[in-house]
Amino acid sequence: MNLIFAFDEIVALGYRESVNLAQIRSFVEMDSHEEKVFNAVRETQMREAKNKMREKAKELQRAKLESSKRGGKPMTSMGSLGSMGGNSGGFGGQGGYNPSPMESTPAEPPKPAYTAPMRKENKAMKLGGKSKDVDSFLDNLVNEGEHVAPTSTAVNGGVSKTRAPQISTEPVSVSIEEKLSLTAGRDGGLQNMEIHGLMTLRVSDESCGRIKLKLQNTANKSIQTQTHPNIDKDLFRTKSIIGLKNPAKPFPMNAGVGVLKWRFQTTEESEVPLSINCWPSDNGAGGCDVNIEFELENLDLELNDVVISIPIPNGVGAPNVSECDGDYTHDTRRGALIWQHPLIDRDNKSGSMEFSVGGSPDDFFPVKMSFESSKSYSGISVLECVEYDSEAPVKYANNVSFIAEKYEIV
Repeated sequence: MNLIFAFDEIVALGYRESVNLAQIRSFVEMDSHEEKVFNAVRETQMREAKNKMREKAKELQRAKLESSKRGGKPMTSMGSLGSMGGNSGGFGGQGGYNPSPMESTPAEPPKPAYTAPMRKENKAMKLGGKSKDVDSFLDNLVNEGEHVAPTSTAVNGGVSKTRAPQISTEPVSVSIEEKLSLTAGRDGGLQNMEIHGLMTLRVSDESCGRIKLKLQNTANKSIQTQTHPNIDKDLFRTKSIIGLKNPAKPFPMNAGVGVLKWRFQTTEESEVPLSINCWPSDNGAGGCDVNIEFELENLDLELNDVVISIPIPNGVGAPNVSECDGDYTHDTRRGALIWQHPLIDRDNKSGSMEFSVGGSPDDFFPVKMSFESSKSYSGISVLECVEYDSEAPVKYANNVSFIAEKYEIV
């Protein structure tokens, strides 16, 4: 079933969707709000049934004690009922024993009448598939010759986790997503840097269909922006406001609509958000001493779950790390030294590591990095969401994601 979900994210109406591995993993593993509601209702019903069961058991115990105090016959246990049935030839024998309703009640409380639905019937609601099924699906794609783009999980050996999309309860949701692709040289210089951004609007309340988004536009003149054909281009160009050409027409309900996209491409090294300098040198003993350092160049950014991966040659053993800012692990399966930082910002903008290991200088490239950030590179953000005519404020949820799809030092 998880394979079907994954194929559904790749192919739609017979055409291949432009999605990457991180999106497929997020879609397949994301939580289901309906499943959480169903499980909460089921747990509540089970607790109520258990409470009723305990109350029933207490009533039976009190009745048994009252019967003993009055000198009546005590409640008969299952064992005594069995022996009496044996002496009289059974309940319908000549002994004529007819147990009363009180006496025929077992000492243990009855199980609740509620029966939880089988797990199999709820399978269609469950979206949180196991990650090993996703990995198996991706391995099959690789075996069949398909190119699978690396993600942060693939780079760092499963250390960082892809954040699941948040479920919004507001009538309007705005999502800003930026993806970075960067290739730099080991001796300095930026070969290529490209950023693609997309703003998506989703309206879930019909009363909020006719709205406008007031934006903080980018200050970088090199960033090219483009609005959706149904968006008023002049309104965006002059006032940085997202609104429909036809104000009388509302936005589609319960559908994510891309209203604005932007692109930035450069070879200027000053535009790099974070620089990495890896310097391996021959130590004369059949190995290398490697010095690697990073520095945050754009101090307005906050990079989370940063993972820098340095290749380690096979068969040379574990590297000897003499100095390290942050945490590191040696991933023998992938043949890489994983350097991890939970947060890089203006207060923690640089770091370095030194290690020694067998190999030649060329063995330690390409150096790869992955990260995610809740601040956009472009600076585009939503300032306010208002009704089109009255300018009354409308509640909205805002989600910003800036990730590195490819970040390599070659």
